[in-house]
Amino acid sequence: MGTDDLAPIEIGSRARSRLSRLKQYLSTRAISLIPSKTNNKILNPIPALKSLTTRQWMFFLVAFLGWTWDAFEFFSVALTASKIADDLARSVAEITWGITVVLMLRSVGAIFFGLLSDKYGRKWPFIGNCVLFVILELATGFVKTYEQFLAVRALFGIAMGGIYGNCAATALEDCPVIAHGIISGMLQQGYAFGYLLAVVFSRALVDTTRFGWQPLFWFGAVPPVLIILFRLALPETDAYLSSKSKSRQGVKEFTREVVDNFRKYWHLIGYMIVLMTGFNFMSHGSQDLYPVMLEVQHEFTPNRVTVAMVIANVGAICGGTIVGHLSGYLGRRLSVIIACMIGAGLIYPWALPRSDGAIVAVFFLQFMVQGAWGVIPIYLSELSPRGLRAFVVGVVYQLGNLASSASSTIEASMGTRFPLEGGDERYDYGKVMGIFMGAVFFFVIVVVFVGPEKSLEKDDEEEVEAEKRNEQ
Repeated sequence: MGTDDLAPIEIGSRARSRLSRLKQYLSTRAISLIPSKTNNKILNPIPALKSLTTRQWMFFLVAFLGWTWDAFEFFSVALTASKIADDLARSVAEITWGITVVLMLRSVGAIFFGLLSDKYGRKWPFIGNCVLFVILELATGFVKTYEQFLAVRALFGIAMGGIYGNCAATALEDCPVIAHGIISGMLQQGYAFGYLLAVVFSRALVDTTRFGWQPLFWFGAVPPVLIILFRLALPETDAYLSSKSKSRQGVKEFTREVVDNFRKYWHLIGYMIVLMTGFNFMSHGSQDLYPVMLEVQHEFTPNRVTVAMVIANVGAICGGTIVGHLSGYLGRRLSVIIACMIGAGLIYPWALPRSDGAIVAVFFLQFMVQGAWGVIPIYLSELSPRGLRAFVVGVVYQLGNLASSASSTIEASMGTRFPLEGGDERYDYGKVMGIFMGAVFFFVIVVVFVGPEKSLEKDDEEEVEAEKRNEQ
């Protein structure tokens, strides 16, 4: 038998081996959800919070503020979509393309700023992001045509794309292991806090002057200046400084390392992209069009819309912090699955009734949606290769955003197929959003169930030991 005859046998043997490993892996998914009894000590959050030094708290705070203002600037459009549509003589569905184009181009910013962050450090790429926030937020407030609006928001998408991975690395890589879960949950709720601030300031600034919606964007350019000054006062993170001195590494060597990591971890990175697609559909599907639904379909007054959205984001902040912390005991995946199952049970009162019960339901639904999200910063960090965490975390997050970028446009467009009695461009957005969210919750549960559970500190120890062996 010649060598050529052996080739098909070897290929078939490798295929059977891989299939066997896959079957074995899938057979352990349910068992791997069982919490470890050794994690009981993590249930008390006080020791975890006390374990952070002042410097570590400052890293968390600046990362939290950066992520908060990213969310503020994103939701400024969602909350003023109908006003912008009237001013630019366009439909709400067309204006939601401003949201969509931001989501579509965020992955470009994640790649560019993520690579800069992993090679040159967390500090200056973060500051560069914030400088772009200032410029482009001002520019949004001065657009005069729909084309200008889309162009500015497209550039904004690139700027926004780079901040998430950097913030996660800044907040978590120097953080003590015992505090990973709660700091992850608190960091992620910068998103909900930014949404909350956008709700409050849109109510205070929009239509209170002759300029309409524009003052909200002019105001939005001011806080990033303060965030820049705060970051300038802080040093580089210890974890980056003690890594591989990438600032002294040549571009070719760094590029080779990136390529090697993708070859080694492509399946894990692919899983994270699919996971983040589901998560971004979950958040944008439950939030972006919700104020429009309350205003147009349920005929809420502006004050009631504001109250509902404030309550929603208070629920989100509570949920993200609590579930993020509990994930240190329950495990990352089980925490997400429980949050999604409870969230699915809240869809009906959240989307369909016209009573004030919807306001109560939105608190608990966002508690569960953002509760699941509270696990994400640390979970993605645990799955990402050491030394490329800012890049990988940012890219998979933003590629998930890209895949789900049309969520609000899909909901708005499908809503037009269900007109309500009385006409006047009133549509049953609640029915569409309810069906949409039911499908998304199911998708996320399935994806998380089949996913891995990995320890960040164990991963770091393994890689450090491997590096020592290589040096010897």
